[in-house]
Order: sequence, then structure tokens, then C-alpha cells
Amino acid sequence: MSVYVITGVSKGIGFEFVKQISEDPKNLVVGLVRDKAATEKKVAAELGDRSNVHILHADLTSYASLKQAAADTAKIVGERGIDYLVANGAFPSHFDAYDPIGALGDKVEELEVVSLKLFQTNVVGNIHLFNLFLPLVMKGKVKKVITISSGHADLDLINDLEIETSALYSASKAAMNVIVAKFNAQYKKDGVLFVSISPGVVEVGHFVNATPEQIQGVMGFMGKLSTYAPHFKGPTPVDEAIQNIRSTWEKASIDSGYGGAFISHFGNKQWL
Repeated sequence: MSVYVITGVSKGIGFEFVKQISEDPKNLVVGLVRDKAATEKKVAAELGDRSNVHILHADLTSYASLKQAAADTAKIVGERGIDYLVANGAFPSHFDAYDPIGALGDKVEELEVVSLKLFQTNVVGNIHLFNLFLPLVMKGKVKKVITISSGHADLDLINDLEIETSALYSASKAAMNVIVAKFNAQYKKDGVLFVSISPGVVEVGHFVNATPEQIQGVMGFMGKLSTYAPHFKGPTPVDEAIQNIRSTWEKASIDSGYGGAFISHFGNKQWL
């Protein structure tokens, strides 16, 4: 039996993690979300009565809520600790998702507000998450801390394909990759694996409400991805994506050189 704590499980990749992992009744899954009631309702409706799933309130922008979630998690898992801590929750900014950074320069206030929110949520929030939950990870047998990152943070991919969009979001993910490496530098000697994994392009409905002009920008981005990976036919279904990610984190270890690494769902630098 393994114990998992996963952030951002209300929908998309996070919810699919809970769905697949909790299929094994021997696994214990603690999901952290901002809207506890709505997520519990969704779990009951779509997954049924799974006694091995616990949903707790936590907000990456609130240290107090994360501290309370850590205390509540400790009561649930007891001396078993946490085997897998999965930092999946994030703020996916739409402000910069469709336009190049230079086109956002006149929107001074929004650029600053979004940038601060991205760093507070996607970086500082995860620093607090790691520091608060590490005592429980230390008690676990597996001791793996996985951050769901993004290929957008890869400098070679940005430069080679001239990817102009999602600049602020990409910067927050790149910053978090550095934080993961720093945690690895500190805790590798204690046997804790810290690793960042990009899930690839996953179908989770990000562009459902996009305007025609924004969709045009998305199509341009997808076209560049097709040039990079001719086999790429579009976003991966979320159930398949989760299987790939889990397979990769099972293979990853400190001994095999993955400590602090930033890798794709294939376990390398092939982002698609």
C-alpha cells in the first residue's frame, strides 16, 4: 500500500490522478483543493464511495491553510507517512496564454498582478507545501516528491521552435524547476527524490472558452509542435497521460540520476 498526497485534484490531471490511484483499494489518497465541498461531491458522483480517498481544503496562496492541511493529513496517514507528494496544483494564466510577451507591455497593471499571482501560487505555494509536508514524506517508504511542470519551461524548446506564448506561466514553471533542484540538493542525502515532470500536451479543456482569435494562436502553437514532433496528432487524453506520468515516476530514482531533474512524461527531454 502507498500513500499519496496530491494538490489540485478538483479537475483535469489532478482528478484523474485520484481516480486511477484510488482504483487500488490498498492505496490511500489525500487530495488537496480550494473547494472541498464541490470536489467531495464530484468524487462521490464519479468515483462512488471510495473509503481510501480523503479530500482536504488547502490553498497554495494561503500558508495557514497548507499548515492545517498538513496537520489534518498527519491524522489520516499516521505513522505510515507519505510515499508520494505530488505538486500538481497551479495557476494556469490565460492572460499570457495566447499572445507574445511584447504584446502585453501596455497592460502594465494586469501584467504585474498576473506575474505576482503566478509566482505566489506556482512557486512560493509549493515551497510551503514541501516544507510543511516533508516530515510526513520522511516517514514514508518511497519518499518521492513530484512536481508537475511544463515543457514550456525548457529553454531549448522555446528557442528552437520560437514559442512566443505563455511567457509568464513558463517563467513560473522554470522557477519551480530550480526550487525542485534546490530541495534535491538539500534532501538527496536523506533519500528523498525531488523531480519535475512535464505531462506533455494533455486534453483537459484549457481552450474551451477561447475566442476565435485566440484559437488561431493555439493552432499556430500546435503547428510548431507538429514540426518538433511529426508524430504529434494533438493533446493526449488525460487517462493516458496519467498512465505515462506514473510510469515515469515509478522508474525515476536518486540512484538512476533523476534527483532534481526536469524531465518529460517519457523520462527524458522529449517533450512530445
